Amino acid sequence: MAEKKTTSYPKEKIKILLLENISETAVKHIKDSGYASVKKLSGALSEEELIKEIKDVHLLGIRSKTMITEKVLQAAEKLQAIGCFCIGVNQVNLKAATKKGIVVMNAPYSNTRSVAELVIGLSILLIRRIIDKNKAAHEGIWMKDAKGSYELRGKTLGIIGYGNIGSQVSVLAESIGMKVIYYDIVTKLPLGNAVQIKSLKELLNKSDIVTLHVPETSQTRNMINKTNLKYFKKGAILLNYARGEVVDLDALRKFLLDGHISGAAVDVFPWEPEKNGDRFQTPLQGLPNVILTPHIGGSTEEAQQNIGEDVSNKLVQFLEHGVTTGSHTVPELALPTQEGTHRILHIHNNVPGVLSEINTQLSKHKVNILGQYLKTNDQIGYVVLDVDQSLSGKAVQLLKAVKETIKVRIVY
Repeated sequence: MAEKKTTSYPKEKIKILLLENISETAVKHIKDSGYASVKKLSGALSEEELIKEIKDVHLLGIRSKTMITEKVLQAAEKLQAIGCFCIGVNQVNLKAATKKGIVVMNAPYSNTRSVAELVIGLSILLIRRIIDKNKAAHEGIWMKDAKGSYELRGKTLGIIGYGNIGSQVSVLAESIGMKVIYYDIVTKLPLGNAVQIKSLKELLNKSDIVTLHVPETSQTRNMINKTNLKYFKKGAILLNYARGEVVDLDALRKFLLDGHISGAAVDVFPWEPEKNGDRFQTPLQGLPNVILTPHIGGSTEEAQQNIGEDVSNKLVQFLEHGVTTGSHTVPELALPTQEGTHRILHIHNNVPGVLSEINTQLSKHKVNILGQYLKTNDQIGYVVLDVDQSLSGKAVQLLKAVKETIKVRIVY
């Protein structure tokens, strides 16, 4: 029977903080793995509140509202990893986390289906003008009228950003008879009969419905502005279930009011309330054939369960085996278990000579290395060492003394 590995640091002493009402699936997986000290809070914390909470925390779980600033990371004296229980990591200062050797992981694929299905459903509601008819029916007005109401079949869907979600939308749209075109700054292999378009302007000119699935970057900020809105086909529909800074909402309002854009669905906003029940304002409120939702594109029971399982498993795998698959900071390594050894993690600034010094020091002191793995990025290097059990204590002390060391930890 294979030897059972346990972490060198007592599991009951590892403190885990989960914010923003993270799925019970994640809590259960973490506790079932033997980590009892789990604190779960329903909301996000401000920078000041988080600084007070995080001092002794080893693992932090957040969703999209909690901002992990450099000040927060400076206060996190014991933090090993941050799990973002969502598809993005833009709420974390990745540069500061990398500098401190803190692993940052997320779940980029877990809610793609939830968003993709909703985009198709919203497209049907908007192109049929169901929003206006529903409002009238609630007000006691009978509006049995086919004017301005169309089928999706045969229409052209323009997808901006052909990544995990955009490509899923593409498959669903084709299955109901739509023509799919897409624009991405990187050449992407199309699924089905989708066609990549060379310019954003061309995509906007050709699309009956435009859906956004891009990250928030300097390139995408205000991508849909008063200039690009002019390139939309008259009567086109716009959906933004990506990031709040991608669309100029004041400009969109004007194009909706003059009828150039016939409908819109928006889920993400430049400013969003911190908690449920807070007041919320946007220039798009009160407009006909506009659907506004409170950042719930990926919020389904299935998605939250998938995200909970995915990220909690990644965090446990890092704690117990040093696996960093999916990390946005520490280089990615997936490691086989080495029996009869102690595993040590060494995170260091990526400068020449560090690995040489590690091997020289361990060799000089007769520490037998039974397995070694190295991965680097522009900023840091990540070395995993499997060493003789009787010499692991000495190895840790030697590794801590190596120049450019950021963190050293015995995994098991």
